[in-house]
Amino acid sequence: MREVQDNIVRKMEAKRWRRQLPQIRRLRAGPWRRHVDTKPPWSLRGKRWIPLTSCLVCSCLSRESLAYSLAVQCRSSHSWTEGEGSCRKLEAVLACLLATVTSASHVKPPVVPLIVRNPYLSTWLRAREEPWSQWPIFWTGQSIGMAVMASVPGSKTVYPLLGRTSFDASTTNLTYRIPAPSSKLDDANLTISFLSPITPASSLRQSIPASYVGITAEGSFDIDIYMDINGDWVSGDANSDIQWFLRDAQSESGQSLRSWEIQRQEEQAFTEHDDRAEWGRLLFTAPADTHYQSGSAEHVRRSFARSSGLHNTVDSGFRAINDDEPVFAFHKTLHLGSANSSHPHPHALFTLTHIQDEVVQFASSRGLTLMRPLWRSFFLTDTALLKFHFADVHNAVKLSKQYTTQLEADAHKAGGSDYVDIVTLSARQVLGATSFSGTPDNPLVFLKEISSNGNTQTVDVIFPAWPFFSYTNPRWLAYLLEPLLEHQLSGQYPNKYSMHDLGAHFPNLTGHADGNDEYMPVEECGDMLIMGLSLVKSLQYGTKSAAQSLWSTLGVSEVPSPDTKPFALQVNQESGDMFGMDNQWGGAENGKRQAKQWLEANYPIWKQWTEYLIEESLEPKNQLCTDDFAGWLPLQTNLALKGIVGIKAMSELATVVDRSKEAKYYRNISETYISKWQDVDHGISKDHSHAKLAYNWYGSWTTLYSLFADAVLCFHAPTSSPSLTRVTIEEHYAYGNPDQKPIHGGPKHNSTVKPFIPSAIYANQSTLYGLSMQKFGLPLDSRHLYAKSDWMIQVAAVSSPKIKQTIITKMAYWLNETNSDLPFTDLYDTEGDGGFGAGNRFTARPVVGSHFSLLALERACGGDSWEGPDGIEW
Repeated sequence: MREVQDNIVRKMEAKRWRRQLPQIRRLRAGPWRRHVDTKPPWSLRGKRWIPLTSCLVCSCLSRESLAYSLAVQCRSSHSWTEGEGSCRKLEAVLACLLATVTSASHVKPPVVPLIVRNPYLSTWLRAREEPWSQWPIFWTGQSIGMAVMASVPGSKTVYPLLGRTSFDASTTNLTYRIPAPSSKLDDANLTISFLSPITPASSLRQSIPASYVGITAEGSFDIDIYMDINGDWVSGDANSDIQWFLRDAQSESGQSLRSWEIQRQEEQAFTEHDDRAEWGRLLFTAPADTHYQSGSAEHVRRSFARSSGLHNTVDSGFRAINDDEPVFAFHKTLHLGSANSSHPHPHALFTLTHIQDEVVQFASSRGLTLMRPLWRSFFLTDTALLKFHFADVHNAVKLSKQYTTQLEADAHKAGGSDYVDIVTLSARQVLGATSFSGTPDNPLVFLKEISSNGNTQTVDVIFPAWPFFSYTNPRWLAYLLEPLLEHQLSGQYPNKYSMHDLGAHFPNLTGHADGNDEYMPVEECGDMLIMGLSLVKSLQYGTKSAAQSLWSTLGVSEVPSPDTKPFALQVNQESGDMFGMDNQWGGAENGKRQAKQWLEANYPIWKQWTEYLIEESLEPKNQLCTDDFAGWLPLQTNLALKGIVGIKAMSELATVVDRSKEAKYYRNISETYISKWQDVDHGISKDHSHAKLAYNWYGSWTTLYSLFADAVLCFHAPTSSPSLTRVTIEEHYAYGNPDQKPIHGGPKHNSTVKPFIPSAIYANQSTLYGLSMQKFGLPLDSRHLYAKSDWMIQVAAVSSPKIKQTIITKMAYWLNETNSDLPFTDLYDTEGDGGFGAGNRFTARPVVGSHFSLLALERACGGDSWEGPDGIEW
């Protein structure tokens, strides 16, 4: 009878194994490929089995595969023992191996940020996959080796701890239930927090290229925690030879630290391989009482799986990343069984820091300059940085929580719970494209155009990111614009219009001395003037409630010395208060002085760009706009509007620096142009119902996202602009282009100023959007069904409440349903499976800063809540 039963079981094994084989093969291509054997289980008879409860692939299997595998080993629901392993009843084992994850987020995006700090410290998790069926990824989708596991001492059970998630602006949390080793004990709750803190009140902290990984637990039995990384963090080439060392240090609080330091043996400065840096070093840090081990991935991970510990040894054989894959591991025991009231929640804390001695090379006014990171002005050594950062975790948590709490409250008020998830998912992605550099006297932020082409400091990428900076910290926008202004004022760019970018590929900001950068002249001039005025307005506020950013108002307000640069970073370095907090940004007389000082220094370039727009914006020639994937097109309606708004912005910039005659001149031109732009021969359809895609493209329509600039700069508010005076022909010739004939006509100006763009334009466009809506949102224009999420939220901000909410709801629905498998894309199809749009795989781009448009608009115009232009009843 026993032989008959064995034959039946063997046949069942064979049949189920054949069904399971495709999944096993898939796992062999995944992170645990070295631990998955494609031999069927019956071929292992006669060998010493390792029960699945101690196998690292257990959580990679589906629920059905896992149940079958355990059934094969246990043969029944009764316990079975061989060697040191054991199986409990099937239901109990399933409960222990399938970790429970809770989530507070309303949307389930395909990918969530884990460790996202700059273009090279950028690690994400595919959140819809079975836990550990794939490695975490770099933003390109390439895998990055990082293992996080837990084990109950003596149980021979290991839990790979990456899976379903919840997130906020700075943190991604993974929460699990760890089963108790005895029925007499309650299960333990374990949470892993990946913290890349957003700290708008502390630019110093934001500049540090490091993130925290914290693991906390509540329960009544001990849990062993394991974490490792591999060489993928320091090179995109798996054939690169790397070296590693174990360093000891002591934190600011006196705690002893231990760090793995990993880098290429031969660094290649300012070089990328598959968008990863080939220079710099990764420091993986933990408390000194943490156990450690380096060696081959298979050996180190199996060592922890079998013994719940590491051996405090260092592999001395430097080699390539893919040569017997070296990993660098830490292990710590959380003593929950002995937790007391003073330490009720034992925890493990790790940090990952990517250090580069120079972050970019920049064609500054001094010539090609190797730019050091901003944090280097405060910490002279790597050790000093590590010590401060590790000890500062409580401040980092406090500051990032303050930001998240305020952001979620503001976002919920502006757009509801779906909008909260959209902006919190976007926040780290924006800053993940930046690298803080310069000195406190002249701080700079460099930006990579991630995924689309790798350009540096791209103007029309900074522009859609602008609403995030306007809401979060306008001083960071100033630091982004400064490199562009410095380079062009130094005469290194030959064209009359604003440059498109500072270099063909990050991190080489070498400029375009030949003037052959991507041709978007009207786009870039309009963008720069609009952002310039926005920055000036962020400085000029009387009360804190009227500030463009709440965080601008924090810190000490001091009158700087006359020789201090307008945007110098002044931080609190007193030991009594929290170190490294920014002084107040602008406000009252300080703000007026800063704005005027900055504009005076740069005024010639603003004027040059405005004169170009006067010549070229009303009827734009054949050229690209920021949506360059859509191709060249003449007479673009939205592009013309952006240029006209840019001229209007210049009239207010001129007023700030007391150029009243020039202000009147630019104001008159913009008023005349906007009047012509509304003609049926220009931007508006013959039935006056909507804006055309191009002046000569009848029957077309477009999302008119340039309306957002009009709204956020307060041109719609009659009280926001000085009284208008008609400029004379003589003044036109005196301050304009003598080669251009004066434009006659235009609107008459009375004592009551009308909105710059008529309210009917807003209302008509809002109606159009409702008629054009698709499954996953609003297409960019009438040519295609793909959408741009950045522009979609900008138009939502200036549409009726119903259309605004429809756009937000549909974008959240897309996040839940899209088949895209990379970080938040801004270009996607509004129909079908919601995949990448226009044949491009745009991902992780900072343009999602425009998702903050509702928030930026809420705080614009002295903090008055946006209710739409005057005269509209939505």
